[in-house]
Amino acid sequence: MNDNTPHVWSDFNDAEAQSGFNLIPKGAIVPVRMTLKPGGHYDASQGWSDGYPTQSTKTGAVYLAAEFVITGGEHVKRKMWSNIGLYSPKGPTWTQMGRTFVRAALNSARNFLPQDNSPQAAAARRINGFSDLDGLEFVVRVDIEKDDRGDERNAVNMAVEPDHPDYARTRGVPSKLETGASANLAAAQSSVAQSAATVHQAPTPQRAPVSGKPAWAQ
Repeated sequence: MNDNTPHVWSDFNDAEAQSGFNLIPKGAIVPVRMTLKPGGHYDASQGWSDGYPTQSTKTGAVYLAAEFVITGGEHVKRKMWSNIGLYSPKGPTWTQMGRTFVRAALNSARNFLPQDNSPQAAAARRINGFSDLDGLEFVVRVDIEKDDRGDERNAVNMAVEPDHPDYARTRGVPSKLETGASANLAAAQSSVAQSAATVHQAPTPQRAPVSGKPAWAQ
């Protein structure tokens, strides 16, 4: 090493100052890429054969350890972490919450409305394994919760689906809400037009024949 080379690992006065991160506001809508940390738990009876699930040594609960990296907007590259529930010895609630989140994440990633029950939407909500979720890109709502030390941190508990007003803008896709509204308007206009046509085509009531006597004398 040249004697004139700065000793970067012994003098840190010229190192850049550390910059802290403020919490992302609760309720912020952001696009993310989700990655899963393999936990090495297997259970053939559940179809968990890819090693992604993690089992807690304290509670026995099983979950997917997920990291969410924000891919756009003012908070780009920020990271958040949350667990997606798979199983809890305490009851089915943990499992139901996890399944609900994954369903919404798939709707968000593949742009299907939650009320869409078409064959295409049904296929979009199926996966071959947890590896299909690793790298999934979708939209989430930022939450704030306390960690094990009692400190506040950002977390992800809800995926934002295409029926949310901010979904299309966040993902940069056409809004399905506007498409649905246009379709409903067109259907309503068509119904009104048909009703008007029916009224227009209705036969004009025939007047009673006029007799030679005035009405009071008939």
